[in-house]
This record gives sequence, structure tokens and C-alpha cells, in this order.
Amino acid sequence: MDAAQQEATARARELQRNWYGEPLGALFRRLIEDLGLNQARLAGVLGLSAPMLSQLMSGQRAKIGNPAVVQRVQLLQSLAGQVADGSVSAAEATERMEEIKKSQGGSVLSNTGQAPNSSGAPTVKRVVREIQSLLRSVSAASDIIEAADSLAPSHPELAEFLRVYGAGRTSDAVAHYQSHQS
Repeated sequence: MDAAQQEATARARELQRNWYGEPLGALFRRLIEDLGLNQARLAGVLGLSAPMLSQLMSGQRAKIGNPAVVQRVQLLQSLAGQVADGSVSAAEATERMEEIKKSQGGSVLSNTGQAPNSSGAPTVKRVVREIQSLLRSVSAASDIIEAADSLAPSHPELAEFLRVYGAGRTSDAVAHYQSHQS
């Protein structure tokens, strides 16, 4: 890879970080690992061609052009969190992935099929991911950061909330959430 290609890839990954909260390669690798998929299966669930998924992962392409695919990514992130916290079994996850594959868009916060954990309360990670999903469905991370910057002088706590949940990593948002519980 020559210097121009490296620069273009770095620029694409930075755009992905602004738009999606992290480079798509990292996000997709986590989904593959958490949901027990391979790249071809992930591409199929998302409604992308395998070459397109590869281009997004490698930074050869920056943006997911289809809003329904972006929503499927968000639904898979939520499902991966439910698998990780044990509220959804592997068999249920496979069934849900088929539903996600068929989804054409709609409400990001639909409650269909969401099982509570054994105590009946949602986990912190699930709550955080729902907040992130909602913010990211309303605006791109770069716009959220811009809004946070404009709010910072007069409302620093609200600006921090927007930055952490709208454009930050899930682990940082979980830590923020836990630090603000009484």
C-alpha cells in the first residue's frame, strides 16, 4: 500500500469513528466474534455484499450508504450485548439475526423480542447501548460532537453526556453511567 492509499484509509477510518463511534473494522470484528459469525454470514445479515463488507472493514470505503444497513448494524450491536450478558441464547440469537436480515428499517427502539435478564431489570450495558443507539439514529457522531462543543460553555455536564454516549465507546459510557448512579 502506497502513502496515498494509507492516507486515504486513515481518513476513511477517522470518518467512520466520527460517524459510527469507532472504525467499522473493529465494530464488525466484534460482531463476528460476539455472535459467532464469519464475514460472509455478517454481510448476508446486514444486506451487504461480501466485497462491500471487506471494503468497509479495511477502510477502503468509509460510509454505509443504506440507512437500513446502518439500522441492522445497530440491531446486531444490541443483540451482541444481549448475548454477552446472557439474556439471549445462541439459538435465540440465530433466530433474531434472521429477523434482522429481513428488517427494512423502522424504529430503532422497538421492544419486540427483548427479554429482560433474570432479575427482570435491564443490564447497564444494554441501557447504555440503547441510549447510544438512540443518539446515533438521530445524528452522526460528528454532529453530536459539534453540538456538545457548542453546549460545553453553558452546560458542561450535558456536553459530556452527548460526547460519551453519542460518539464514545460503550465501555466509557458504561463507566459514565455507573459513576452517575446514586
